[in-house]
Amino acid sequence: MNSGPSIVSVRELAASIKSGSSLGVPADYSGVPMQATRELIRQNVRDLSLYCLPSTTIQGDMLIGAGCVSTIETAAVSLGEFGRAPRFSQAVETGQVEIRDSTCPALHAQLQATEKSVPFMPLRGIIGSDIIKHREDWKIISNPFGEGEEPIVLLPATKLDVTLFHAASADRRGNVWIGRRRELSTLVHASKRVLITVEKIVDTDYFETEENSAGALPAFYVEAIAEAPNGAWPCGLQDLYGVDADEMHRYAEMAATDAGFQSYLDMRVFGEDVLQASS
Repeated sequence: MNSGPSIVSVRELAASIKSGSSLGVPADYSGVPMQATRELIRQNVRDLSLYCLPSTTIQGDMLIGAGCVSTIETAAVSLGEFGRAPRFSQAVETGQVEIRDSTCPALHAQLQATEKSVPFMPLRGIIGSDIIKHREDWKIISNPFGEGEEPIVLLPATKLDVTLFHAASADRRGNVWIGRRRELSTLVHASKRVLITVEKIVDTDYFETEENSAGALPAFYVEAIAEAPNGAWPCGLQDLYGVDADEMHRYAEMAATDAGFQSYLDMRVFGEDVLQASS
C-alpha cells in the first residue's frame, strides 16, 4: 500500500503496545485477537488497563493470569458455557487486579461520549444498583430538564490509548471488514491508536460499492494491520469458524490451578511449535 495503515507482523503489532496502556478489547462475539494476545504475553507487557466492550472471555483471563493487567473495567469476565474465568476470579480474590465494575450500557455510553466529543454521557438504567456505590467517577445529578427531583447518572467520557481486535479481512488500502459488528466502530472512535489482526488481506476495495462500504471500517482510523489466519482461535469469528469447544474445555480445566495455567502457557504460548509458527 502506498498510504494508510502499515502492514506488519503480529509480533510487531503487539510490540507497539506498551506497558501501562489502556487497551480496549471486544467481547467474544466481536473478533477476539487471540493470536495477538498470546504475543502480548510472550512480550511480557505489564500494567495494562483493560477496557472490555462490554465483556471478555479467555483473552482477558489469560492476560490477567499472565500478570499483564493491573485494572479491568468490564460488565463480565466469563468463559460462558465453559465455566467461570479462573485466573480472573483468583486475581480479584487476592487483590492482584483492580476491578471497575460496570454494565453493558455504561461501557458503551462512556465511549460514545468520546465519539461525540462531550465530557460525559447521561444514563438512567443503573440508578438504584449497588454498582454506583463503587464508582466514585459516576455522578448523580437532578435532571435539569425534568420536573422535581428526577435523578440522572453522568458517566465520564473514556479515551483509550489502544484498541485491538481481530477481523475477517482488510483490503489493500487498509479498510477493514467488520460487517454487523458496529460496536467495533465505537471502540475505534474512542481510541488514540487502532491495531487490527485479520484473517486475510484481499484485493477488493471495500469502498467501491455501497453494499461493501456499509460493513467496512475506513483505513484512516487504523494505524497497523497484521495478517493472522485463524487469529481468533480458540474463539470463533463471525461467520467463518466457530468456537473450539475442546480447547476451551482444556483451558478451563488447566487454568483452574496455578500450575495448570503455567502448563497451558508453556504449551500454547511459549511452546516450541507455537514459537516457530509465529515467527
